[in-house]
This record gives sequence, structure tokens and C-alpha cells, in this order.
Amino acid sequence: MKPQDIISGKSQSLWIFGYGSLVWKPDFKYRSSKVGHIRGYRRLFWHGDNFHRGNDVMPGRVVTLLEDDDASTWGVAFEVTGSQVEESLKYLNVREVACGGYITRAVEFFPDGENQSPVQALVYIATSDNPLYLGPASPEEIGAQIAVSKGKTGYNLEYLLRLAEFMRLYCPHVDDSHLFSIEAAALAVVSYLLAAK
Repeated sequence: MKPQDIISGKSQSLWIFGYGSLVWKPDFKYRSSKVGHIRGYRRLFWHGDNFHRGNDVMPGRVVTLLEDDDASTWGVAFEVTGSQVEESLKYLNVREVACGGYITRAVEFFPDGENQSPVQALVYIATSDNPLYLGPASPEEIGAQIAVSKGKTGYNLEYLLRLAEFMRLYCPHVDDSHLFSIEAAALAVVSYLLAAK
């Protein structure tokens, strides 16, 4: 799927759905943003990161999406228009594809609130055939890995805590048990490490 396939309207606008670090650090210019969700996908910390939030020796863990008909994933959709379309796609191609191993898909995004119409959006997903894909592990294992990993962009723990904070602030009605159980496990490891000093 090419991003150009979902660019719409005379304004040449494109919506990009973020469900991980994009919710708090898009790092590209956009016209507007909306909190909402996509259906048929579940957010999981199953993707490895050896650049932004980890390294080759100790890869971090970041989120990807797994198809699940009964699930939905909350995040932020960003509308880019005009020259922002090319600029954002160029930036995200490096951030998400070249450095992260993600692919793109078109999804239907449902903005939060009444009288909001769904829009087609571009989303970046890491699949299981990606060499950085780590797959399932217990919340304790994932939390421990996140607690001690660091990459060129910063600590993996920051990524986890900012995502959890976003969910609490903007989606308080959503129970993301995977995210919050990993947050609790990572914080327990950090507490233990600090007490051991």
C-alpha cells in the first residue's frame, strides 16, 4: 500500500495514525490532530528497537500492532496537508521504516467524540517477519527489558511512561492492561535497582 493511495481532497491531505511515540513526539508539522482509535488491531510491546530505544546488545521494546478482530487501539491521528505530506512521509520513512523496520497500511480511524466521521489513515506496523520483531513475553520480562534499555533517542522507560501517561490523560476510559501491566513491572525493576544502590 502506498501512502498516495489514501491522500484525499483538493487540499491533498493525509491522516497519519500514531499509537506509540508519535502520540507524544510526532516531530513533523501537521495541520490538525485528533485523539481516537482504530479497530481490528491490538497494541503490543512485541517489537525490538536497536536504534531509538535500545542497541544491538540490549534492544529496547516498542509497540507494534497485531491484527485482532475484537480489539481497538487508541492514539492520535495527524492531518498533514500540502508540502507537509511529502515532508512527514520522508521523515517517517527514516524514523519508522529505515530505522524501525515498519511497513505501512491503510486503516479507518475513528475520532473520539460525538458527530465525528471516520477517516482513512496511514499507520506503521512491524510484522513478525521483521528481524527486529521479538514477539510475546510476560509483562515482567518486557518490563525488565524496558527498564534497562537505552538508545540514541533516549531511555526505553521514557517511551513506556509517556505512552502510559498519554493513555491516562486522553483516554481515561480505556483499560490497556498490556500497557499498564508492563509499566508496573518496569517501575518495580527500577525501584529494585535504585534500592540496591
